[in-house]
Amino acid sequence: MSRPALLCFALLTALLAGCGAPSQPLPMAITAADALQIRGWVPDALKAQVAITPVKGGLATNRWWGSKVSAVALQQALDESFYAVGMKALSPQPPSRFELQAELVQLDQPLVPALAVTVDVAVRYTLVDKAADNRVIYQRRIANSEEARLGEAVLSPSERLRIANERALRANIDLLLRDLVTLRP
Repeated sequence: MSRPALLCFALLTALLAGCGAPSQPLPMAITAADALQIRGWVPDALKAQVAITPVKGGLATNRWWGSKVSAVALQQALDESFYAVGMKALSPQPPSRFELQAELVQLDQPLVPALAVTVDVAVRYTLVDKAADNRVIYQRRIANSEEARLGEAVLSPSERLRIANERALRANIDLLLRDLVTLRP
């Protein structure tokens, strides 16, 4: 291969590596097995009584700057997860007693995705009791890291980044739910 052709190939590869794939809500939601396990521990006071306010933070994926997590995608993942464990009612009637507020405060990703991609996330959660004048009954910043390896998306570093994002947020939501089942409101 000639030197100009090699240079063009390297440039094209670098451009494609930067293309972002948006994180999807369903892979960020907890698994069915985890939902089944957690569902058995949900306190009666929280069953079908948690509403989730619109998520704050997050960024839409930009074609040139890699995979990000939007507030809408995280909102859908939280809705799905809380419904799966029985904390969120199928319909909003009657009004829920508790309200969960979530803010994506940290999404640290490598600038250039490599063979293995590690993503650090942090979400600030607040659960308030609307029946007790919006008294805060739970507040925590949950931070964790997850990784995606080369074998999971061989040709696409942006796909590895998306996979790591989704895994990190699924683990984050799982930690939140496991915390909430220990509450006795």
